[in-house]
Amino acid sequence: MAVEAVSAITELQAFSTIELLSIFRTLSAPSIAQMHGEYRAKLLAQPSLLAKLGGQLAVANPFIPWLCKAFRPVTAFEGRGYNTFLWRNHIIQRYPMKTRIALSRYDNQPVYQLVYRAYHSLCGDMYMVDELRQLSDTLYLGIGTWGLTKKQQQIPLPFVLEGAIANYRGDIGQERANFNW
Repeated sequence: MAVEAVSAITELQAFSTIELLSIFRTLSAPSIAQMHGEYRAKLLAQPSLLAKLGGQLAVANPFIPWLCKAFRPVTAFEGRGYNTFLWRNHIIQRYPMKTRIALSRYDNQPVYQLVYRAYHSLCGDMYMVDELRQLSDTLYLGIGTWGLTKKQQQIPLPFVLEGAIANYRGDIGQERANFNW
């Protein structure tokens, strides 16, 4: 990891969820074509103790740590992706998603959007949607959401991505029949 990226990630870790959302609103969306490969992932400040515990259980779990999000363009308008985790010294892929440029639920401006509902998975069942904007050439600020209600789906869950650090490993997942953006 480059020294600049380490420094920037360390700085981001000092911000609250509200401050991270304010920063997010000042950034621009990367393009579909730009997002290709695996990007090292790290959770940032969460908005509540419950969200922090949920994040630690889901992706900061020491027994199966979250490593990356990965993406590849499919067309000029959409892409695919997945998350990677470390399980017993093996990298495993989980939680496939479709990607597109869409309007943010936080400021109605363009974001690189990750929609998990397109595929059968726990994240898809929980209506998870992530939004990305670019901080620098190699850093991306993400705001994740999930929930069964509109209110739950408005709670920002910040994370940061760095990269691309590796090649895309290949598509995974079974697409939901009749999926519609």
